[in-house]
Amino acid sequence: MTKISPEIETKMPMEAVPPVSADVSFISNSFPKYKLGADHQVFQETAEDNQGPSLKEVIEQEASNLSEQNNRISVRDLASKFDKNLSAAAKLSNEAKLREVPSLEGHVLLKKLRDALEYLKGRFTGRNKEDVANAISMVEALAVKLTQNEGELIQEKFEVKKLLNFLKQASEDAKKLVNQEKSFACAEIESARAVVLRIGEALEEQEKVTEASKPQDVDGLVEEVQEARRIRLLHQPSKVMAMEYELRALRDQIQEKSVFSIQLQKELTMSKWDKENKSHSYKLDGSEALGSYMQVKPCTSEVPQVSKCSFQWYRLSSEGSWREVISGANKSIYAPDPLDVGRMLQVDIVSDGKKLTLTTNPIQTVPGLGSQVEALLRKSNTDFNVVISQMNGKDHSSHSTHSFNVGRMRIKLCRGWITKAREIYSPTMQLCGVRSDVSNAAKTLFWQARKGLSFVLTFESEKDRNVAIMIARKHALDCNVVLAGPDDLV
Repeated sequence: MTKISPEIETKMPMEAVPPVSADVSFISNSFPKYKLGADHQVFQETAEDNQGPSLKEVIEQEASNLSEQNNRISVRDLASKFDKNLSAAAKLSNEAKLREVPSLEGHVLLKKLRDALEYLKGRFTGRNKEDVANAISMVEALAVKLTQNEGELIQEKFEVKKLLNFLKQASEDAKKLVNQEKSFACAEIESARAVVLRIGEALEEQEKVTEASKPQDVDGLVEEVQEARRIRLLHQPSKVMAMEYELRALRDQIQEKSVFSIQLQKELTMSKWDKENKSHSYKLDGSEALGSYMQVKPCTSEVPQVSKCSFQWYRLSSEGSWREVISGANKSIYAPDPLDVGRMLQVDIVSDGKKLTLTTNPIQTVPGLGSQVEALLRKSNTDFNVVISQMNGKDHSSHSTHSFNVGRMRIKLCRGWITKAREIYSPTMQLCGVRSDVSNAAKTLFWQARKGLSFVLTFESEKDRNVAIMIARKHALDCNVVLAGPDDLV
């Protein structure tokens, strides 16, 4: 019987078998034959067709062939080739970036290289095949990297175009801004020229007015003014600017001299009026300032008493060139109103058919009054404590304290929740210092809320009364209403 054993196929690892070239040729296609001789000695039979090269030559030839083949497909050579291709691709990418056009030569080259490696992979086995597979993976990675580089190149190209558009827009905006600033500068230059012309015209008029009384040193300045005009015609801005400063100084000097001459005229007028007042039989008693009152008193007992005389007060201009009747001020006592500050007052006294006139100096303000008014103007409402002395021309019996509220839009007089009057600023409203001979004239004001409703209010102090008048007039002026006394010309 024949014993059958299972067939076991043994696979040797590819790494254990040295790679053999496909071009290897052996001496024969069969194993050598042996024979058994005497004393069991083994002899090899000689082949009849042993005409080939020796085994040593064959081995040397095969070794040289394997070495050449290994050099042809070595990974190092492939890596060096890939590096060369990568540098070529980078160079092509840079050239494409400079020319701003994408290049496909790298992809074509890598495609050809991959096809060549695929062809080689089909022919090789063992380690050479793995090397070729690694080379193919490297080629694919290089292709992916080349694609990424091209994507980055496209993105950079887009960013460069975006930056170029931004720079173009910025350049256009800069040009517009330069043109705008240029137009503004031209307008300023024209305005400055117009100012210079107006200054020249004003100086010509001032020279005509003060030609008779100008000092001797003005002649030299006039010559310099003429020289400045000539330089301005010659378009020399630096000298024109210097002449403008000199013209400004000349104008300041002329203005100072005009003010000084006006002050001298005032002093001469006041000295003249003082001499006239000293020769009169009546005098004005009281301080010539806000917060007080002036009263006409006889100088001797030989003249008629004040109760037998008639009076009329006037408000003069600061130069004393004209005077205005103060309506209702026909008593011997008069308390200056804030409207009288800086002006002189006159009173005409008629006694026994004779008329006498007394004149005051310019009325002075109270120190610190202006700063207090500015501080209170920042508020929307200001309250003052007052007592109603008269209502509609009749004495008020109650002497209780009321609140006089001066607001931005209206004035209100109330006592607690009871409102006596609340009126917005209107042309029919009047507010001024009292013009009667009451004892507290400096603390009292007259307020006509509307036609048919008027009050005489007494404040706690003279300063509160003047502050209330000034604040009310400022708020009324903001509402386009002029708040003053009866028949006042303001």
